[in-house]
Amino acid sequence: MDGVERTLSAEVHVLFNGYVGSHVASTVSFVRDGDARVIIDPGMVPDPTAILKPLVALGESADSITDVIFSHHHPDHTLNAALFTNARFHDYWAIYKGDTWQDRPAEGFQLSPAIQLIETPGHTPQDITTLVSTRDGVVAFTHLWWSADGPQEDPLAADLTQLHINRQRVLAIGQLRLIVPGHGAPFTPDETTPR
Repeated sequence: MDGVERTLSAEVHVLFNGYVGSHVASTVSFVRDGDARVIIDPGMVPDPTAILKPLVALGESADSITDVIFSHHHPDHTLNAALFTNARFHDYWAIYKGDTWQDRPAEGFQLSPAIQLIETPGHTPQDITTLVSTRDGVVAFTHLWWSADGPQEDPLAADLTQLHINRQRVLAIGQLRLIVPGHGAPFTPDETTPR
């Protein structure tokens, strides 16, 4: 990330593995870093308990969430945001809480010592990727990939050229160990990962 040496204690948990087919659901994740309790892409799932039960199993509740990050604004990634009434909400250009709107670019925004946002347009012009540094390496939460199995080319991409540029950017991150895609289980990138 920024090259600063830190003792990292961020925990990464996938609460729900998303999918696309006759039904659609987003991959919903939870990151704990110090006082930060972060939900990423609280979108469409069969029922809100698909998000809340695994969260409770981790010793947290909807009320304990401090921040929610949207990779982009499609409803399948945002639909359950209202579950987290105490949270700040982050997207590509601002932070929102209650009736406040604080402009800021996502690029390089450090949400906590181990959580950083970067701008990665392609699927939409407003896509962002969340990078989390853990003891085992960096985890990227992103919609640059739908799942480990594809599709190779994003059929809904607003800009395929930008998507491929940003896939390469993410894959070039030092100590990248895991990608959490928009609609699938986490995967370890390798030479077969679509660029």
